[in-house]
Formats: sequence, C-alpha cells, structure tokens
Amino acid sequence: MRGRIVVAGLTGLLVSGCAADAEPVAVPPPVPIAVDVPAASSGGACRLLDFALIEQLVKARFDVAAASERGDTHTCVVRAGDAALPELTLSVSETSIDKTTFGADVVPAKATKVTGLGQQAYRRTAAAASGHGPVAEVGWLATDGRLATLTWTGARGTERSAAEKLTAELISLAKKVDTRAL
Repeated sequence: MRGRIVVAGLTGLLVSGCAADAEPVAVPPPVPIAVDVPAASSGGACRLLDFALIEQLVKARFDVAAASERGDTHTCVVRAGDAALPELTLSVSETSIDKTTFGADVVPAKATKVTGLGQQAYRRTAAAASGHGPVAEVGWLATDGRLATLTWTGARGTERSAAEKLTAELISLAKKVDTRAL
C-alpha cells in the first residue's frame, strides 16, 4: 500500500512539473534537401539534353526542365531555379521536308548558314523585345527526318552582341543533340 502511495505521489509531482508554466521546446525546422534531377527526367525533348553538357558548352547553369508534346513536336525548356530568363528551348518535330524546302520555307530571313550540322542548318539572333532580352537561335534539318531548333532567350538588359556570340555555343550544343533518341 505504501508503495502505491509513493508511486501516486511521484506521479503527481511529475505531472505538476508539466503544468502551464513550462516553456515550449523550440525545434529547428528541417533542413531542405537539395536533389539534382537530370533534365531527361522531364521526358519529351528534355531526354536529349543534359544540364552538365549545357553548362560546359553554353556556360550557363540550368537546373529546372519542363517538357511538352503536341502531335509530332517535342519541346523542352530549361531554366535556372526560379528565374524566368535566360531560358533555353529545344524543339524537335518530325518532318518530311527536304533540304530545298528547308532552305526556302524554314530558314528565316537574314539567317546565317551553318555547316557541319544535320543536312542543312542556320543561326540567327533577334533583338530584345517586350519582356525579354535578345534571342539566339540555331535550327537544323537533322539527317533522320526531324526539324530541330535550339533557342536561347536572354534576360532584359543583355546585349545583342552576347546573343551573337552565344550562337557558336548553341551550334556546339546542337551537334551533341541526338534527335534519333526521341
């Protein structure tokens, strides 16, 4: 009996120590875990891109990719974190056009011919427009019956000369894109 009274008394003391006077214990928030996810995990044309290769050739680090497919066209847009610009877009479409048609109907006015990329290729830049900086673009008719375009859209304030220079890096990247993998 005495043992029960002692246990009851100790229980009462312990419970009273946890009364309203006790201060809450501060628990630090969990540390976010950063996970590197490959661009290819987004599917679509993103399967043809690799963040490390883009960084190596284009000298810009991207870590977010989004893919879209509509009919025979596969698209991938890559960006850096929450930044909307710059962005790099790859678009690949199945086509039955030939070199002559590509040159006459696809190559934009004032584009420069590119050698050593697909059956036929071009590069061009466009001036800054509302909401974004200059645009650099490389387009090509791949040897597997696909039409591909790599487009870099710069942030506001970027000089057009930087976009002109960037077309050389985009050509290097385009040469690494295997459109047959779609």
